[in-house]
Amino acid sequence: MSTESRAPSLTDAPEQLDFEVIESRDARRARISTGALIGIVGVMLGVLFFGTEGSASFALSDAFADVQLPTIVIPGAPVVAVAAVACLLVAAGFLSGRLRGRQRTLAGVIAGLAVVIGFLTWAAAGKDLPFPVANQLAGTVFTATPLILGALCGSLGERAGVVNVAIEGQFLTAAFAAALVGSVTKSIPAALFAAVLAGVMMAAVLALFAIKYLVDQVVLGVVINLLASGITGFLFDQLVQPNSRALNNAPTMDTIPIPLLSDIPLLGPVLFDQTILVYLAVISVVVVWFLLYRTRWGLRVRAVGEHPEAADAVGISVKRVRWQAVLVAGVFSGLGGAFFTVGSIGSFSKDLTAGNGFIALAAVIMGRWHPVLAATMALFFGFVVQMASQLQTLNTPVPSQFLLMLPYLATIIAVAGLIGRTRAPAADGVPYAK
Repeated sequence: MSTESRAPSLTDAPEQLDFEVIESRDARRARISTGALIGIVGVMLGVLFFGTEGSASFALSDAFADVQLPTIVIPGAPVVAVAAVACLLVAAGFLSGRLRGRQRTLAGVIAGLAVVIGFLTWAAAGKDLPFPVANQLAGTVFTATPLILGALCGSLGERAGVVNVAIEGQFLTAAFAAALVGSVTKSIPAALFAAVLAGVMMAAVLALFAIKYLVDQVVLGVVINLLASGITGFLFDQLVQPNSRALNNAPTMDTIPIPLLSDIPLLGPVLFDQTILVYLAVISVVVVWFLLYRTRWGLRVRAVGEHPEAADAVGISVKRVRWQAVLVAGVFSGLGGAFFTVGSIGSFSKDLTAGNGFIALAAVIMGRWHPVLAATMALFFGFVVQMASQLQTLNTPVPSQFLLMLPYLATIIAVAGLIGRTRAPAADGVPYAK
């Protein structure tokens, strides 16, 4: 009796394999922390529900708009209750671990919208004046413009492995240069050129000591900020202030409406009737993303930021690429600094930038060193800052100072790793000596 062995055929059905997804410790901690935070916010909205009375009004147009959109009136308490329940359901989904991939992202977006809508509804409920939605959106874009440019500066430099704590100093020197040159020449292009040149020069100082002399980059950034504050303050006191009419009276940018698009109600004036700096900020996001992720140079930048030894082994000059990235990043910080003078008020005062460079750095961290995400976080910070000023007109019981703390609180939460992984480029801040 013989036994015949048959080779497996291509038509044989393969065995069903079951794969078990194992969650890492960091991912589990981030998921639980995120769920807990959303749950706490949901509970807070539930508490606010008991103090919500009357209806909330939201004005979609300002008083000077050519086309007046209707004012939306919604019941206060029910909307706050729905927002609280939505946050609690999302929190339960995070804590249970059943949300995966895009589901988790969608749930996070729903929770964010619920928090904003619920909080604004509570703040506007029962008030005589409606919440000005048009002013909120316009103010968000205005406030976020220098933050976007600063975030692009930080993202580009740190992707190459150079920590840039000096964005504040770059903003300050660029703002001073733009105000001085703009006052003398009465030319917006000349002022922008001077601002960009000042931003690049401060970036060169950062690159010189960080890349060539291997100075600790965080300490160096703090020193550059103090240097910028001291130099601009000294020159302002000794040169500009005694002759402020001639040296501190720069022209300001006019808005440039885009035909047809600027006539769209609500969004038209917000997005398509802005100054050239706003348009440059939007274009810059696309440009930096394209440079980093669609060009050979961008690949080299990311390589020297992640593993400079490996990049050097294949013939890439680490120091040269880092110099290039830091200097190009200085262009965006220069444009961001120009916003504070020729882009808005037309004059300079000491420490005019008021910490916006540090907020831009926070946007870089919150955006996980990605230009598009960093720009999005800059918009978030702009939204919160503008909301604080808008809520003052409604006489809400929440102090505006507390609202201004929210961007920094969110940054601390992100740095602590409580909302997902925020890993910087592996060689970020690590000097490279061949």
